[in-house]
Amino acid sequence: MSYYVPFQDAETEFTEKRSRFIGHVWRVDDEDAARRRIDQTRKKYHDARHNCWCYLLRSGVVRYADDGEPQGTAGQPMLNVFQRRGVTNVCCVVTRYFGGVLLGAGGLTRAYSRSAKDTLDAAGVAEVARWTLWDVPCTYPLLEQVQREIQSRGGRVSGTDYGAAVTIHAAFPDGAAEAFAERLRQLSGASLSMTPAGDVDLPGERMEA
Repeated sequence: MSYYVPFQDAETEFTEKRSRFIGHVWRVDDEDAARRRIDQTRKKYHDARHNCWCYLLRSGVVRYADDGEPQGTAGQPMLNVFQRRGVTNVCCVVTRYFGGVLLGAGGLTRAYSRSAKDTLDAAGVAEVARWTLWDVPCTYPLLEQVQREIQSRGGRVSGTDYGAAVTIHAAFPDGAAEAFAERLRQLSGASLSMTPAGDVDLPGERMEA
């Protein structure tokens, strides 16, 4: 079953009534990675009034904190942005430098929600799906053409072993490996065939959040 994650890390910033809001979004795989990102941001912006955060993982773990802001005005609204868009394995920290003007509960909720949304928009999202892994034998004369054929069918080359012959380590999205296998047989005069090497969850191309 596919799911959505941030395509890349992102940072955005805006000012609301002299308060500076700096949003950060990262893709994370577990709680340790999320906690490291939060700790790193706290150290970097140690002089900020607030470093509010949230993260949610595909495992079902959900955490958030208001970091001194009125309860329910920061972490939860940030979290809601990702839940509404169906994005998981994500960590978000919004840093606030207080500008001297109180925003009120509604103003804070809107500002933290906007920061999370803007930063997710900047990051984009990617659909993660199950890809199959294959070891593709290849002769040196066919190497460049085989690599092009893998890519033309939506596959990815993750590595290449060079010896008397070449073995290309490739990943294919659902259904693409079969089409490539037939092409490999055509190119090699039926002398080459690839072997399965497992499967893995991989993110696809960037999509708008």
